[in-house]
Amino acid sequence: MKVQKHLYEEMVFILDGHGATSVWQKSGKKHTFEWHPGSLFAVPLNCSYQLFNGQGNVPVRYFAVTNAPFMMNVFHNLDFIFDNDFAFTDRFLAEDDEYFSGKGQLWGRKMSVNFVPNTRDFQLYEWKERGAGGKHVNFDLAGNVMGAHISEFPVGRYKKAHRHGPGAHVTILSGQGYSLLWPEHGEMVRADWKPGSVVVPPSQWFHQHFNSGAEPARYLALRWNSWRYRFAVINSDTPVDVSLKEGGAQIEYEDEERKVHEIFESALAKVGAPCHMGSMVPWCAQKEPGHSHK
Repeated sequence: MKVQKHLYEEMVFILDGHGATSVWQKSGKKHTFEWHPGSLFAVPLNCSYQLFNGQGNVPVRYFAVTNAPFMMNVFHNLDFIFDNDFAFTDRFLAEDDEYFSGKGQLWGRKMSVNFVPNTRDFQLYEWKERGAGGKHVNFDLAGNVMGAHISEFPVGRYKKAHRHGPGAHVTILSGQGYSLLWPEHGEMVRADWKPGSVVVPPSQWFHQHFNSGAEPARYLALRWNSWRYRFAVINSDTPVDVSLKEGGAQIEYEDEERKVHEIFESALAKVGAPCHMGSMVPWCAQKEPGHSHK
């Protein structure tokens, strides 16, 4: 591809193909790193960069999420966006040999990193508050205000419903299932998904993810608001892992409509799969030994 440089953030997820990206500023050395299907990286703000296809007979396909519309609407000057020489050395330092190494720094479930070699087998960490026995990691990519996270949850389970601001592009990495989405006091919409599907919940719509397949379901979400740098316009979001009853944005299992679980059990029955929500949902028909609800 041609060399690009722009004053908006960009996160890139590789769908198909093998290749490399070179990144550089006006001064300092050029960094080059290789990627393959499942890789994720962020282009440092206002750096020059170029993507290369490393195979002569296979096209590269990638999925990118940017904040270009916002930045263009704010400045409404294309020269400022595409022909600006300012170097954000706080976000990208050419002398940092480890910048695209994929190592990063980890604090619990939060990580600062600039390149994720493989999102499909990246190590995740337990997040009990979100339910379903799920695991998670939350990325700060290249110091952006945009962020990303990976979540995974087991067979025969579903996560708790919650809501947040706009712009989360949920890309399915593995597993089969569906999501329910609805505005407050509105009708539910069902979106069935499989690897490669993308679900984008509208702003402040409740949404809930269900694994009705035969393997763990894993997804990558590209969105506003990294854990490190919040974006002021939607900074009023309440915590997504705290109950509505406690001022958060999450619906606990015992507070969800019964039809939510009935739909799930019906979906599992169609494929002959067992439900494993007996220890979490009071009215689940598949009670697990040693668990009771009060």
